[in-house]
Amino acid sequence: MRIIGGKYKGKRLIQPLDKTTRPLKDLVKESIFNIIQHSNKFNIQIKNSKVLDLYAGSGSFGLECISRDAKIVYFFENHLNAIKILNKNLNYLIENSNHQLFEKNCIDFIASNSFTITNFDIIFLDPPFKENKLSEILNLILNKNILNDDGLIIIHRHIKD
Repeated sequence: MRIIGGKYKGKRLIQPLDKTTRPLKDLVKESIFNIIQHSNKFNIQIKNSKVLDLYAGSGSFGLECISRDAKIVYFFENHLNAIKILNKNLNYLIENSNHQLFEKNCIDFIASNSFTITNFDIIFLDPPFKENKLSEILNLILNKNILNDDGLIIIHRHIKD
């Protein structure tokens, strides 16, 4: 697992050893960023964007956004082992970047409307495949109006879903 573009391109990320965290594969990440960069369906630029990385795991998506000059990335993770790996990746890679790590359940946090920033440009959802509250979190995102009008929600799910 590595950073595939931007100023940290080629840097290897620390991966979790346990099976409870499922890192975003490089090929999937590369496909997502190619679609963002080259699609004519939406006008989103990573540079200067505000990114919300929910269920961040090892931080692969958000770190990729930081490498590509996102304005700010909010990471949400509440699994202790994943938080340790994410902190190691942040400390290893990132110098003076604008990011914040929330060691909280993202659903509860969004429901409490505790954001100091709203109007995110990109919201990335990569919950565990067994997570069954996806529609709840999507409704919260819409009801709390935290996505920019031209924003993009990216959901990573199992192919069967």
